[in-house]
Amino acid sequence: MEFSFETAYNQKAMTAMAKGLRKTVRKKRSRRSHIFGWMVTLLALLLVYRSGQFDFRAAVTLLAALLILLTLIFEDRLNGYFARKKMLPGSEKAVIHFTDESYTSETEIGKTEFYYEKIIALAETGDYFIFLFSSSHAQVYDKRTLSGGSLEEFRTFIEERTRMQISRIS
Repeated sequence: MEFSFETAYNQKAMTAMAKGLRKTVRKKRSRRSHIFGWMVTLLALLLVYRSGQFDFRAAVTLLAALLILLTLIFEDRLNGYFARKKMLPGSEKAVIHFTDESYTSETEIGKTEFYYEKIIALAETGDYFIFLFSSSHAQVYDKRTLSGGSLEEFRTFIEERTRMQISRIS
């Protein structure tokens, strides 16, 4: 059986990829960063409250706390945005073909063959399948463009080829 996807690496796809990385291969590190970020934010708010006055220092402290809070809330969007900025021109759209032995990704730049053994984790969001290769490298596939079978058939196919379970990410 041969499956195909056509994926546009837009902001939505890159955000899903960043979320997949954060919730799988970066899970432990991300949890520590979030705990630290929330502690610093709470400490900053406590310091401003305890000082009893609102001056320049309090304003800077509140601004720093706000920036940390926004970064924690919009982490995946920010990571997706910066990853998208690093993409090579011509790699914004990819057509991917899966076969039993490997799969190929074709962009304006060229055609690359990938092997299932190199995948270290699989993830799935509402709109995308995500293949993770390291803590900073992944690929995303738009479910709406799947051809060659159903979503369930593809899940079974890819889990058999990689010998891994797909992690469901909300």
